[in-house]
Amino acid sequence: MQTSEQYNKVISSCREIYSKKTKDYGTAWRILRPSSLTDQIFIKAQRIRTIQETGSNLVGESISDEFQAIVNYCIMALIQLEYTSENIELSEDEALDLYDNYATAAFELMKKKNHDYGEAWRDMRVSSLTDLILMKILRVKQIEDNKGKTLISEGIDANYYDMLNYAVFSLIHITY
Repeated sequence: MQTSEQYNKVISSCREIYSKKTKDYGTAWRILRPSSLTDQIFIKAQRIRTIQETGSNLVGESISDEFQAIVNYCIMALIQLEYTSENIELSEDEALDLYDNYATAAFELMKKKNHDYGEAWRDMRVSSLTDLILMKILRVKQIEDNKGKTLISEGIDANYYDMLNYAVFSLIHITY
């Protein structure tokens, strides 16, 4: 199976979870600041790393579940960065349209980087992808602490896109 097909299957699975949670909870997550979503991503990535290092999982949610959550939290964070409406509650259709827009942008970015890097991620370990996600989180936290300003580095949104794609790559490794 080609990378694009695998990628789209993973995103479709993540979108299904997002859609069901939107039906259950609405878009209550819209109350969260981007920095709070960064912390949610950190919690998920740290849990994955702990399970990878210890081999022990007491909560029961799988590593795959956590990577799917990272994908969805990254998309929520991207929405929060740019969609500044004071209306917290979005319709289900609006929430899914926004999801699709950011997922498509992440896919297009993945294709460009995948071309330039020659699918190097396929030879990486899932544990290394986890570490890269954690590093990106620390970068985002620093940028947030600097009130979004960088001198030479990419912004917060680029880091969320990278984390999203690393999580998708991890899910491809685990699934296929």
